[in-house]
Amino acid sequence: MEEKIKNAIADNKHATNVEGKKKSPLWGDLEGLLQHKIDNKTKPLGSLGVLEEIALQVGLVQNTLSPKIENPAHLVFAADHGLADEGISPYPKDVTWQMVMNFCAGGASINVFCRQNEMELKVFDVGVDYDFSENLPVVNAKIARGTCNMRKEPAMTIGECRAAMEVGCKAVRVEVAKGCNTVACGEMGIGNTSSSSLLMHKFTGHPIEDCTGRGSGLGDKQLDRKTRILKEISEKYDPQSAEEVLTTFGGLEIAAMTGAYLEAKKQNMIILIDGFISTAALLTAIQFDASVKENCIFCHSSDEKGHKLMLEFLGVKPLLQLGMRLGEGGGAAVALPLVKSAVNFLNEMSSMEDAGVSNKE
Repeated sequence: MEEKIKNAIADNKHATNVEGKKKSPLWGDLEGLLQHKIDNKTKPLGSLGVLEEIALQVGLVQNTLSPKIENPAHLVFAADHGLADEGISPYPKDVTWQMVMNFCAGGASINVFCRQNEMELKVFDVGVDYDFSENLPVVNAKIARGTCNMRKEPAMTIGECRAAMEVGCKAVRVEVAKGCNTVACGEMGIGNTSSSSLLMHKFTGHPIEDCTGRGSGLGDKQLDRKTRILKEISEKYDPQSAEEVLTTFGGLEIAAMTGAYLEAKKQNMIILIDGFISTAALLTAIQFDASVKENCIFCHSSDEKGHKLMLEFLGVKPLLQLGMRLGEGGGAAVALPLVKSAVNFLNEMSSMEDAGVSNKE
């Protein structure tokens, strides 16, 4: 059966959908074959629930009845935000570089989860207002020493935004060359929930009040002030294209994540999506290429206000609801074993025929 699929793919390499975009030549046939394989495992129909949906999705993305999760990588992009000078976070800007140092020392939650789940972790300095030693395990990809204060001027120039996106693209290509087919992205940047709220507001049309949350722990008065500032900023500019929106309101690390998602789709990888900021970057990537969503597994629902609305806007359901709102991409790393379980049952669980078990009549 697998050989039949490979031969058909070879005969239909140039198949396209009605819009002229590349599409799996066997999407319909392969979907039926995968569903048959899933349904004929030694279990009642549908009894593995969401794991069956993941198995089907991963098989379709990889165009195979025997999908694999190989050398999964977690890319954390760090950068500072000029808007942090307006006091929109309870933490000072220095926490950005201090947390990067914590990543280097292996002491952050994302270090713990990546070690536990055998996921390679890489940290990128895309725009931290600090000079890291060359001896530290940090990839130096600094575009600028943080973004500008959006209350006064756009966050980035077009050139800076494009350069940051290329950092993400290159990071993914490096992992692909090492045999990675599954990637997640995380971030570190004091003030980046504000950028994410503005991107969500512009791309979904939700009022800024519904897009703005407490971030790393704002009190009620601080949240009201943050919301007022973001509303002022949203009304100050009128960017037209997706690139202009990202340049005006985004962050260097968010632009890098956006580029990483676009490249991961181009490389036909499985993309594990984390919480609020990661989803804001994905929402941005979708403005450039809507098909990115096909490769994405949405790992959890963040406790940050706005994330649930973003997931509803995208029409997706998260795997986990753990009340997390930490950032760093932790929810994606925590969910990786579930994705592996889905692939493993599809490849290793006996079929009814193999096990000699009577199927449902």
